[in-house]
Amino acid sequence: MKLFNQFYIENKNSLFAYLMRMTGDYYLASDMLQESFTRLLARYPSSAWCKALLFRVARNAIIDEKRKLRDGKRRALTENHGAQDHEHDLMIRESYREVLKALQGLEPMEQDILNLKISSNLTYRDIAGIVGISEANVKVKIHRARIKLKSVLKNEV
Repeated sequence: MKLFNQFYIENKNSLFAYLMRMTGDYYLASDMLQESFTRLLARYPSSAWCKALLFRVARNAIIDEKRKLRDGKRRALTENHGAQDHEHDLMIRESYREVLKALQGLEPMEQDILNLKISSNLTYRDIAGIVGISEANVKVKIHRARIKLKSVLKNEV
């Protein structure tokens, strides 16, 4: 269990950042974080644990969640969870929402690959293995996604 705790501590923040970008929902991202580590622990020996595998498990959990949404099986989430009323926090949240909205305007594959790169510091080769395309294609898609994102954000300002 000590090994798992160390692995969890080292990877939880970057995985949560990825899940937040992919879902846009703090509570769903929290659930997906727990689900990802649970699946990893239950299905893989500790010798196989690595950041790339963890992100692949998380990506598959997101795909499963999207299927549930499509099939109408997702549980309703409550919107009000006691948000703070500080002006600074609201400004940060608004900026974050704008970036998330811009990210959601990208094609799903571009979103996924860019979020993996931003959140995880995985190599292009690791990302290629996770999403099932070539390393060169990952580089091209990340470059194009960044250009699109930059363009969208400039137009919103």
